[in-house]
Amino acid sequence: MLHAGAHRLPDEAPGWTWAPSVTVPLLLAAALYAIGYVRLQRRADAGRPQHRRHAWRFAAGWAVLALAIVSPLHEGGERSFTLHMIEHELIMVPAALLIASARPLGVMFWALPLPLRQGLGGGARWWQGLADPVVATALQALALILWHAPPLFDRALGHEGWHIAQHLSFLVTALLFWWAMTRAAGRNALVAASCLFVTSLIGGGLGALMAFSTSPWYAGYAAMGMMPFGLTPAQDQQLAGLVMWIPGGMAHAGAALVLLARLFRPERQADAIG
Repeated sequence: MLHAGAHRLPDEAPGWTWAPSVTVPLLLAAALYAIGYVRLQRRADAGRPQHRRHAWRFAAGWAVLALAIVSPLHEGGERSFTLHMIEHELIMVPAALLIASARPLGVMFWALPLPLRQGLGGGARWWQGLADPVVATALQALALILWHAPPLFDRALGHEGWHIAQHLSFLVTALLFWWAMTRAAGRNALVAASCLFVTSLIGGGLGALMAFSTSPWYAGYAAMGMMPFGLTPAQDQQLAGLVMWIPGGMAHAGAALVLLARLFRPERQADAIG
């Protein structure tokens, strides 16, 4: 059971989450990628080193995602907003970044029968259309703000279906966001860097509001009383806000600086040659 209205701390330690709604999509994604990778390797002699690098990124991103939603960290989020926030940050930053940078859609399509592959081509083009840096940034920001509003967050805490929808929206918008960021080149790289800075301000600002708040925002956590590690619900929320504000904000700001460094490096080299 996900956060199904638990208002007191369970006596047992958090366990692993083996619910089919969590494990089946994870295993299906891994199987599609593995089958597609093997088929693609048999057909493509060129580009194999790049394919291997992408495969390692996908595997690492998949492992981080599985850690976030299957390990005891997930059940721990029932008892602590801080653990819940760590889970969300793992989903939206390292897991989504690694998977998006692996370019998995093309590989996964190779696992499908040709008619189905052709039929899904329109969906891939639709995804590419959404992968505009500004559009992707707006969609992720919308998901962050809406799901951290107390009415929706409390609903996700109390109902399994809503909690799954919350995680799905975080994952899908983060994948779209990092897909757009990692594809940016030329002038688009400057736009993407700006979008990364904006995202760091949005996530950091939301985290700062939580960190400086002296009362808990979410009724589900407030009703539990004392949290793990001897924290009150307000202190637990403040710590969660710091997690969102500092590591999350630094990750996006750091990615923006990397993009800017790549953007201006060729100009410096050209100037040096000239």
